[in-house]
Amino acid sequence: MKKIITVVNQKGGVGKSTIAQLLGNALRHQGNKILFIDLDLQGNLSYVLGIDKALIGSYDILMKEARAEEVILETEQGHLIPSTASLVRLDTEMQDIVGREYRLKEGLKPILNSYDYIIIDTPPTLSTTVINALTASNLVIIPTQADIYSLQGLGQLANTLDTIKLYTNPDIEVAGILITRYDSRTILTRELTEIFEHTAKELNTKVFEIKIREAIAIKEAQALRTDLLEYQPKAKVTEDVIKFIEELEL
Repeated sequence: MKKIITVVNQKGGVGKSTIAQLLGNALRHQGNKILFIDLDLQGNLSYVLGIDKALIGSYDILMKEARAEEVILETEQGHLIPSTASLVRLDTEMQDIVGREYRLKEGLKPILNSYDYIIIDTPPTLSTTVINALTASNLVIIPTQADIYSLQGLGQLANTLDTIKLYTNPDIEVAGILITRYDSRTILTRELTEIFEHTAKELNTKVFEIKIREAIAIKEAQALRTDLLEYQPKAKVTEDVIKFIEELEL
């Protein structure tokens, strides 16, 4: 089973943390036990899961200063290995460590059987944390918006994934490109969606048929730090999320 899923894009503002949260929430509603991992210094995923500030977290696993089971926090939306401010110095501290790409994979081994799915949120830059996430993962989901800057970010990510497959994780699979904040009424959005199809071929993947629409319900749920599927179970965007999980075919 593809149980470690990384949400990644080397461009910011495309909804990585949102998709990580929604993916975990939807899988939890199917009866799965979920572990979220926040590798982004901004800590957006940690925040929407209800954690304001953590003393230890993903940094400590990567630096081998704590075991995974020691840093896991319980939230109403699932378990979490949180982001901490220490991540700001991670790249500098790990630059001379041999095998640093495998630190997360090694750290998760003792707890793998405790969860059905592990969902990893990543920063919008090529960094030690992103390399660790991709090295540890079975599956990748690439959220993007239908704009020209996002298209550029996908090209950069393709190069990163090629390197990962060559050196640290030949079995990693890209599940697909997920268009977020979608507005079908916009001509540019429709045109760029077609261009994304060509980019997907370069990644040996697809663009998901389901798009996650722009919706105030998502922002409200995040402001309340709650689960969208519980907050607005009948909203159109909630239907998008459920259909996306079905299309993902985990």
